[in-house]
Amino acid sequence: MPIYEYRCQACLHEFEMLRPMDRVNDDVLCLRCKGRALRRLSVIAPVLHGGAIGSLAEAGMERGGACGCGGACSCGASLN
Repeated sequence: MPIYEYRCQACLHEFEMLRPMDRVNDDVLCLRCKGRALRRLSVIAPVLHGGAIGSLAEAGMERGGACGCGGACSCGASLN
């Protein structure tokens, strides 16, 4: 089940909530004041081989894919 980030429109409290994907568009109430909360855009960083965090270009995502080549895409590239 994914974790979504929210911000309350009334008190500006920010919080995370586990929600099923089929309920992502349901209304969410603030955990503090019970005001209406809006889902925020979550920002994540791609993880490369060895656990290093790199740029989108290093991960192969500048071309619109996440190849980076770990072998799952069958592009034939090798990191060795």
